[in-house]
Amino acid sequence: MKRAVCLLSGGLDSSTCLAFARREGFECYALSFDYGQRHKFELEAAKKVAASLEAVEHKVISIDLRAFGGSALTADIEVPKSRSGDQMGEGIPVTYVPARNTIFLSLALAWAEVLGAADIFIGVNAIDYSGYPDCRGEYIEAFTKMADLATKSGVEGATKLKIHTPLIELSKGGITKLAQDLGVDFSLTFTCYDPDPQGRPCGLCDACQLRLKGFSEVGIVDPLPYQTR
Repeated sequence: MKRAVCLLSGGLDSSTCLAFARREGFECYALSFDYGQRHKFELEAAKKVAASLEAVEHKVISIDLRAFGGSALTADIEVPKSRSGDQMGEGIPVTYVPARNTIFLSLALAWAEVLGAADIFIGVNAIDYSGYPDCRGEYIEAFTKMADLATKSGVEGATKLKIHTPLIELSKGGITKLAQDLGVDFSLTFTCYDPDPQGRPCGLCDACQLRLKGFSEVGIVDPLPYQTR
């Protein structure tokens, strides 16, 4: 079996991506980050998802992006709530964490090189997403080219990196249906930007609204205990 590093936040998209990689026959190494985000519930979810989907290994890397701030997820900035679809589609939201995917992919690349893996899976989505520039296909293509120039394995031609983005052109409904088909346990996943102290998703932030949109499109009920649905 070929090895793959799978970025895993604990959310529905990354969990679906891990399940997809496993179905494709990869030996999966899950990678999560404690980066100073607003809460740790997603990391608890990532641990459960990695175990449920039988990742060979699950690493959690600590990096402090709160040192820079600049995002509602890493600074004392209010998380937007109850935005309309049109509002979510305008510009780059304050929940964007500067350079986050570049940092995460760089560390995934380092682990992949050590493992002798040529494949990285990331659950980015460019259809129903909240305007993040590092979720677009052209960004992934550019990073792949950089990686082949920046690694020993790439320069020596030992491996040619492939970054897999199986969700990039799916709607939220399409992702939810794929997750269902792959047997993802929805109750283990966590998506909310701003849960309460008990870990109940708010139901109103962009992440919650997009997730609930996906479940609605498929016609199934999200099992998470939302504060407001």
